[in-house]
Amino acid sequence: MEMKRKRNFCIVAHIDHGKSTLSDRLIQKSKIIDERKMKNQILDTMDIERERGITIKSQAVTIPYKAAEGSEYELNFVDTPGHVDFSYEVSRAIASCEGALLLIDASQGVESQTVSNMYMALEQDLEIVPVINKIDLPSADIPAVREQISKELGLDDSHTQLVSAKTGEGVDGLLEAVVSYFPPPEGDADAPLQALIFDCNYDPYRGVVVHVRVKNGRLKTGGVIRMMSSGADYKVEQAGVFKIDFEETGCLEAGDVGYIIAGIKTVGDVSVGDTITLASNPAPEPLPGFKEVKPVVYSSIYPMDSNEYEELKSSLEKLKLNDASLIYEKDNSLALGNGFRCGFLGLLHLEIIQERLERDYDQAVIFTAPSVRYKVHLTDGTELFVDNPSEYPEGRVKDAEEPYIRASIITPAAYLGPLMELCRTKRGDQTNMAYLDEKRVELTYEMPLAEVLFDFYDKLKSYSRGYASFDYEIIGYRPTQLVKVDILLNGKMVDALSQLTFRENAADRARKVCERLKGEIARQQFKVAIQGAIGSQIIARETVNPVRKDVLAKCYGGDITRKRKLLEKQKEGKKRMKLFGDVELPQTAFLAVLKENEDG
Repeated sequence: MEMKRKRNFCIVAHIDHGKSTLSDRLIQKSKIIDERKMKNQILDTMDIERERGITIKSQAVTIPYKAAEGSEYELNFVDTPGHVDFSYEVSRAIASCEGALLLIDASQGVESQTVSNMYMALEQDLEIVPVINKIDLPSADIPAVREQISKELGLDDSHTQLVSAKTGEGVDGLLEAVVSYFPPPEGDADAPLQALIFDCNYDPYRGVVVHVRVKNGRLKTGGVIRMMSSGADYKVEQAGVFKIDFEETGCLEAGDVGYIIAGIKTVGDVSVGDTITLASNPAPEPLPGFKEVKPVVYSSIYPMDSNEYEELKSSLEKLKLNDASLIYEKDNSLALGNGFRCGFLGLLHLEIIQERLERDYDQAVIFTAPSVRYKVHLTDGTELFVDNPSEYPEGRVKDAEEPYIRASIITPAAYLGPLMELCRTKRGDQTNMAYLDEKRVELTYEMPLAEVLFDFYDKLKSYSRGYASFDYEIIGYRPTQLVKVDILLNGKMVDALSQLTFRENAADRARKVCERLKGEIARQQFKVAIQGAIGSQIIARETVNPVRKDVLAKCYGGDITRKRKLLEKQKEGKKRMKLFGDVELPQTAFLAVLKENEDG
């Protein structure tokens, strides 16, 4: 199909504003799938996505469309995630498009991720069409949302489309708007091939499946392609487009979004953001890739069985291929053996990686407590970054700095008090408060990233009954009083449970970890002491009482010395057991440390 009849666009929005449901309606209208096979959230292919009701992976689809004037069009669209932890997925989807549908809930209005996704699209010079979704809801307030679009977002309200993704109302008009307002892709089909890799996945039978957006040139089955970063050559076995399943077309040319299978068996040979060209007629230069991802949360992963280290390594390589925002390097621990230190974009990202390792790759793993990356100034004048408590140079630290964020919270005015108190307890400094309209307020706070890691998001949703939205950006490092909290089990340090934390929070954090561990560790034949310490100073303690056999059960009266002798004998045995006894830490004990104690 000629290039002027193609349109590449993505659907972006805040969480739960209806992106996946709208994708369902577009697919239904195009009839590329049999009505019997159609199901809700058809593009959410992972079990985790369907269970949690969220989109984690961007999914591309090609659909045909016949416009009102009779012309045939080919529409390539990408359904993107809404959660802030998966914003890197959104940025890669945006890079493969010329336009964006910005969905806004008719009852919720503009929220924090709506704003950040719009700026992401504007940075890539995308044409934006605002879409007010859920117009069928009784609480829909279309005039108010139109005003927010023009005032808060500064977008042209005359292009705004009204739809109900649930009922299908307004979808025909939306497709006409896509054809009318979004520009066709630019490129030259006769120039040397330049195709940007924007995603990949691993198929155990076919190797690496590469997802590409062709900017220039033409790519055919049987041709030999070259990866511009590594210089490796591969013969194309199959090329085609996404129509829910892979549909082989044999050729991709400038303006197309599709996939390539080229017998790539080694996962490390492909990297997202690389450019593909032809070996026979290579392009003079690669396309600009993506911004390097910057993790904000760090945690170590260890296999439950140390013999499964190689399997874990292989699983992480395959997962990295499908999730370019995952960063990892080798790590080891005295308690847990060899593992990997990983960087994540947030706690939800960490949870999803853990679930995918367990489900998709059948790995039994242990995650250590999450941490942020601190900047530490040593007494000898050198500076280093520390995200792993085991690398903290105790005794040589002059001072430390921690990463700060600028948090934007949009909330109904009724919940203002509890949310301001929550931010205050999390060491937040309020920098701005603006009323967006008579009902909604935007709060801007500067606070430490470490305070947001654990339960901030849960409490935010709880205090606001789910109505507040939250978005943040890293703004740099600021001085902090940093200490390392060690957890001791029967006097032995468990390095995998050590944490770096703000000094004033240390005792509270240590106490909560000890309480959690007490609930998880099985009672032994001897007394088990669980202690939290800063250096040699004990700041928290819990005790797991021993299981005791009733040694006096067979004594029916008689001389007291007989009973005393039996009790002393038992006492000596317990003492000996404590010297040689090892306490087994179950995996649940490590996982329990990840979560704050809500009762606190």
